[in-house]
Amino acid sequence: RSSMNPCCLVCLLTLKQSSALKRKLQSPHGNPPLKRKRKPSINTFKKCATEADLREKGSSSQKSLPKKQLTDNRNESRKTKPFIKTSSLFRNNPDIPEIHRKAVQQVQENVFTTDCFSQLDLHPHLVSGRKAVRLETFFFGVQKQAIPVLLQGKDALVRSQTGSGKTLAYGIPLVQSLQGMESKIQRSDGPYALILVPTREVGGPFAWIVPGVLMGGEKRKSEKARLRKGINILISTPGRLVDHIKSTECIHFRRTQWLIIDEADRILDLGFEKDVAVILNALNAERETRQNVLLSATLTEGVTRLADISLNDPVSISIADDIQKGIKPASQMDREPSSSSNCMGQENFAVPEKLKQYVMMVPSKLRLVTLAAFVLEKCKFEKHHKMIIFFSSCEQVEFYYELLLKVLSGGLESEQPERSSVSSASLQFLRLHGNMEQEERTEVFQEFLKSKTGILLCTDVAARGLDLPQVTWIVQYNAPASPAEYIHRIGRTARIGCHGNSLLVLAPSEAEYVSLLASHKINVSEIKMEKVLSSLMKDDRFKLHRPRSKKSCGTDPQEVRERATVLQTKFENYVHSNEGTVRWAKKALQSFLCAYTTYPRNLKHIFHIKSLHLGHVAKSFGLRDAPQNLTALPTAGSKKKTKPRPKRSDLLKKTHGKRRLAEILRSEYSSGMDTGVSKVKKKKKQRKPG
Repeated sequence: RSSMNPCCLVCLLTLKQSSALKRKLQSPHGNPPLKRKRKPSINTFKKCATEADLREKGSSSQKSLPKKQLTDNRNESRKTKPFIKTSSLFRNNPDIPEIHRKAVQQVQENVFTTDCFSQLDLHPHLVSGRKAVRLETFFFGVQKQAIPVLLQGKDALVRSQTGSGKTLAYGIPLVQSLQGMESKIQRSDGPYALILVPTREVGGPFAWIVPGVLMGGEKRKSEKARLRKGINILISTPGRLVDHIKSTECIHFRRTQWLIIDEADRILDLGFEKDVAVILNALNAERETRQNVLLSATLTEGVTRLADISLNDPVSISIADDIQKGIKPASQMDREPSSSSNCMGQENFAVPEKLKQYVMMVPSKLRLVTLAAFVLEKCKFEKHHKMIIFFSSCEQVEFYYELLLKVLSGGLESEQPERSSVSSASLQFLRLHGNMEQEERTEVFQEFLKSKTGILLCTDVAARGLDLPQVTWIVQYNAPASPAEYIHRIGRTARIGCHGNSLLVLAPSEAEYVSLLASHKINVSEIKMEKVLSSLMKDDRFKLHRPRSKKSCGTDPQEVRERATVLQTKFENYVHSNEGTVRWAKKALQSFLCAYTTYPRNLKHIFHIKSLHLGHVAKSFGLRDAPQNLTALPTAGSKKKTKPRPKRSDLLKKTHGKRRLAEILRSEYSSGMDTGVSKVKKKKKQRKPG
C-alpha cells in the first residue's frame, strides 16, 4: 500500500464503497435492487422548459407567418364566428318610466248634423257646386250654427276644431251675399271682401266674382298688375297686404263689405298683430261699416284682444259640447273671454272623434332607429299610409330628409340595386319648411296633395291652414311647445269625420308632458318602443348574415336588438362617409338644441337642456361621439360675425351726462326695430339752437 500511487488508492476506495452500497440495497431473496427516486436536477428543469417553449412555438406559429397569410386566417375565423358590431345602443339608457295618467273624457264636437243645405235659401249654384265636387250636402256642426248668423249680416267669433269645415262656414254666406247684390259686381270695382289667412285657401263657383291671392314669395309686379285689373275677393297674408298698402297706389277698400280673419290664433303666433292693426286702420279710413268674422281653433288671450278691436257686437259660436253650446249673445261672450284668459293654462281642446292618439317613450340614443322602424312598418309593410312628421327646425328637416332617403330608400351605393328599387318604389319622402323658396314649397305641397302615399317631413309651417286629404298618421318627433300647437298638428288628420292616428315621441325625462295633455282633456295611449322595433324583423337588409342560421321564429328580442344595431350602423356609416355630412349632422344637432332651449317657462321642468345627454342625443343624428365645437357651426337663424363691440366700461367712460348714458343703454338693449325713429329724433334735436 505504501508503494501505491495516491491516485490509485483513491480509485480503490471508491470501488469498495460502491460494492458495499450494492450489497446493502440488494434484497435478501436475491431480487434485483429497487430503483431509488431521484430528485430532479437542474438539467431536468431545463429540459422541461425547452419542451414547453417548443409547444408555445408550435401554437404561436401564426406570429411568424407573413401578414397576408395571417389576414386570411383571421377572415376564416370571422366566417366561422360571426362578428356583431355592438354600438352601445342598448346600454346605459335611462329607465323608461311608467305612464300614470287619469282617464279623462275628451271634448267632442258634433261634426255632422242631419240638416242639409237645401233647407237654406241659397243660390242653386252653391248647392250644385258642392255636389259637383262630391261633398256631402249635409251641414257640419259649425256650418249649421255659423251660416244662418252670417247670412243675417252679424259679426261672429267662431271657435271650432281644425278640419271641421270652418272655411265653408264663412265662404257660403260670403258668396251668397256678393252674388245677390243689386248691381252686378265688376272686376274693376276692387275688393268687396278681404280674407286674412296664414296660408292660401281659395274657392268660388261664380265666374264674375274674381278671387285673388297676395302672399310672400311671389313677384310684387305681377301682384300689382292683378290689383290694377281688379280682385273682388282678396285673400292675403297680413305681411304682404301691409306691404301693398304702403307701396301700391291702386289698392283701395272703398267697397269692402267683409273682413274675415281665418286661423286668427296662428296669425298672432306668427307675430302679425301689428300688421293686422295697420290693415284695420286702412279699412276704417275708407269704410267703417262692414261685416267682420274671426275664426280660430283655440281661444287665446291674443284672439280675445283681437276680437275686441275688430268685431262689433259679435255672436260667439262654439261647437264643443261641454265648453259652450249653441249661439250666445255678445254680453255673455264679453264675460267669457276674460275668464278664459285668466285660466288659459287649463283650456280644454276639442279633438276629432275618430282620431286615435298615441305616445311612445324612447331614449335619446334609440330615437333615430325607432323613427325609421315606424316609417318602414306603416309606409312599406302595411302600405296605403300617408304620413306627416313634424320637427322643430328647418335644419333637422333637411338632414333627416336626406338621411332617411339615402338609407331607407336604398340610395346608398352599398345597397343592392334590386333591393333599392323595391324599397324606393314604396317609400316617397318629401320635405317642407320655411327656408324653402315659395315655388318649391308650392310644388311639394301639390305633389303631396295628389299622392296616395308618402312621408312629408316638415316644420310647424304645415301645422295649420293646410287641408291635406288622406293623411293617416301624424308623427311629432319633437314635442310641440304648447297643447294648442299639439292640437293644430294632429288636426292635419282625421278631418271631417275621417279616421286618423297621431304619435308623440317623448324622451323618458319628458314623461310629464302626458299629464299636461291630460289636464287639457287630451287622452293618449302608449305604444311600446320594442313593438315598433320588432318590425325590423320583416326587412332582411338589417339581418346579420350568419352561416347555418335558422330562420327566426317570432320576434327574438336579441335579434331585434341586433337588427336595430345594424340599422344604426348604416346611419352612422352614411353620416361619417365624408366631412360634409358630419358637418351637416352637427348643424342639425345644434339647431335641435337651440330649439330645445326655446320652450316656454311653464314647460322648463319638462323640457330642460340640462336633462339631455349630449352623447346620447348625438346618436340620434348618426354621430358616433358627442361633438365638441357646436358653437362654431352656423345655423339658419344665426347672423354673420360682426366686429367686436367695445367693452361696457369703455362706453361709460365716454359718456357725458345722464342723458348720454340713457341713450347708450337704450341702443344697447333695443331690438333694432326703432332705429329709424331714433335717427329722426336726433336730427330734430340738432336743429334746435343750443
